[in-house]
Amino acid sequence: MNLAEGVQIVSFGLLALLSLGAALGVVLLTNIVYSAFLLGAVFMGVAGMYLLLNADFVAAAQVLIYVGSVNVLILFGIMLVNKQQDFKALPNIQIRRLATAGVCTGLFALLGTMVFSTPWSTQIVEVASSGSSIVTIAQHFFSDFLLPFELASVFLLMAMVGAIVLARRDFIPDTELTQAAQPPVWTLQERPRELLSVSTDNSSDQS
Repeated sequence: MNLAEGVQIVSFGLLALLSLGAALGVVLLTNIVYSAFLLGAVFMGVAGMYLLLNADFVAAAQVLIYVGSVNVLILFGIMLVNKQQDFKALPNIQIRRLATAGVCTGLFALLGTMVFSTPWSTQIVEVASSGSSIVTIAQHFFSDFLLPFELASVFLLMAMVGAIVLARRDFIPDTELTQAAQPPVWTLQERPRELLSVSTDNSSDQS
């Protein structure tokens, strides 16, 4: 084992511990703001693993898209939503937690069995380097897949604007909104019907 392999193994172990610990914090913490920040730590750990696999573009996209866009939008959505009251405890919460823990344990056991039963190849295959992967992907993005790339950016912009509009809307009852929206109507005061009847009677007597 040379120094490079040792550094890779240690780096992988640290990134794996970071990702697993942050993921447990996302699930177990009751404060949703802390969970959102720990979700960003999970994304950063996954980006570090991509760097260990020499996938520089995927690592950069992981940081820019998931940490810089998705996680920030989640934080904005949490902090801008008007919270009027605390959440009430759900009935039979312990049974729900036990069921969730059972499902997660079953999925973890299934994935672990798949990892240990898969014959992973340990042979080192040298691939001829044809330049940076970022340059190749960028050439395809801005030539062959330019229209889908731009449409995806427009759709993401529309979703972001809609989320901001929904989050910034003040919590006002509909009745107050309708009353405030109606302009004041100026009308002449109606003459009482009794006075009208008296005046008509007097006019008939005088005649």
